[in-house]
Amino acid sequence: MTTPSPPLPARSVVVARALADAGVRGEVVELPDSARTAAEAAAALGCLVDQIANSLVFWADGRPLLVMTSGRHRVDTVALARRLGRASIDRATPEQVRAATGQAIGGVAPVGHPAPLETVVDESLAEHGQIWAAGGTPHTVFPTTFDELVRVTGGAVHTVTS
Repeated sequence: MTTPSPPLPARSVVVARALADAGVRGEVVELPDSARTAAEAAAALGCLVDQIANSLVFWADGRPLLVMTSGRHRVDTVALARRLGRASIDRATPEQVRAATGQAIGGVAPVGHPAPLETVVDESLAEHGQIWAAGGTPHTVFPTTFDELVRVTGGAVHTVTS
């Protein structure tokens, strides 16, 4: 006899529905420990930090910009602004992140936002057959692939480092 999984947090239910609507097979799972950082997520999942698709929200020319980057990378905002033809890209405040995504920093999923966000996907995530992204809270994640992540976010693929 199998034990039913406990219900997901409300934010993760929204993400799970968006994933299902997009035809994503991977399910949102809740981890017992925090996955707020790429290192925490990798340790909890037993994978490389490179396989963690960090969801970072920036503010670019007055609008939110979601950058899905490998957990091993730091986004070079000056280089990325140049690539995207933006005047500047700055880290969003916690309030801006919540307003744009409906989610808190450390748990921002690539989908399930109040409105679609312009998204950039780090090309280095393509190096892995399976990657993991946040599921709407700092304790939830889901498995995906690079191609699927690009498809469900409508993201533009770029190098995000210098």
